[in-house]
Amino acid sequence: MTHEPMDARENILIDPIQQHPEFHETESRVAVLGHPIHAMSVAFPIALTFILMGDDLLYWWTGDPFWARAALWSAGGGFLLGLVAGASGLAELLLVPGIRARDAAWTHFILAVLLLALLGANWGYRLTGYESAVLPYGALLSALCVVVVSAAGWHGGKLVFDYRLGTAKGS
Repeated sequence: MTHEPMDARENILIDPIQQHPEFHETESRVAVLGHPIHAMSVAFPIALTFILMGDDLLYWWTGDPFWARAALWSAGGGFLLGLVAGASGLAELLLVPGIRARDAAWTHFILAVLLLALLGANWGYRLTGYESAVLPYGALLSALCVVVVSAAGWHGGKLVFDYRLGTAKGS
């Protein structure tokens, strides 16, 4: 058995995805003056998801119906603004080959769709009686939404900060 130098062994480990001819084409195609719409629009549904959890906790703590009503609006706003963010993200996924080539993009996409489904269910559940919907199921759904939005955000951040996707010239 021959012992090859470390440099020779490292050259054998090649990422086949990087060999894709359009791998480095990662510039955003859904942008305003070079600013990606998806990156700009995700802040609202993310914030509203966390606010929704806060509304539920404050209702549980105070019993004030204001917080249950605020949770209804947070769930609805998070869902509707999430649809806008999701549409721009889906367009990026479909239009930019360098984004589609990465598994983190697909993980982010699946988690984001799951989040939209959970936010929509959470909002729909509250429409018939926002106070009675908070405990226990509304708050549990909100907690699950926070977990899913955190995971989706982690993968979205990985795409931007690690792979430089959606930036001027990408990786």
